[in-house]
Amino acid sequence: QVQLVESGGGLVQAGGSLRLSCAASGRTFSGAAMGWFRQAPGKEREFVAAIRWTGGSTYYADSVKGRFTISTDNAKNTVYLQMNSLKPEDTAVYYCAARTEPTIRTIVREYAYWGQGTQVTVSS
Repeated sequence: QVQLVESGGGLVQAGGSLRLSCAASGRTFSGAAMGWFRQAPGKEREFVAAIRWTGGSTYYADSVKGRFTISTDNAKNTVYLQMNSLKPEDTAVYYCAARTEPTIRTIVREYAYWGQGTQVTVSS
């Protein structure tokens, strides 16, 4: 059974940093792409960042480019999202997601597996 478990969310002041982790288990994702999405209250889930396990190619939403960094630790089967210079508009539940294909996608329905989400709150 595939499981994605996020951790690392919390409350931080504007300008601060957080690192989210997503531990994957149940299958190998070495040939797949992983993504982070977020959903604020009353809004649709939106793409944040994605990475290919193999090769490490990355892609970011314009709203987080230059502030967030996605990375993987293959030995730990874990994906990270380092978030710096956080803004109040970054407040949302952040979800880790996995594809079964290696190509990076930004659309929710392209991802087969999802974590339960972790809350990130940025105060002004």
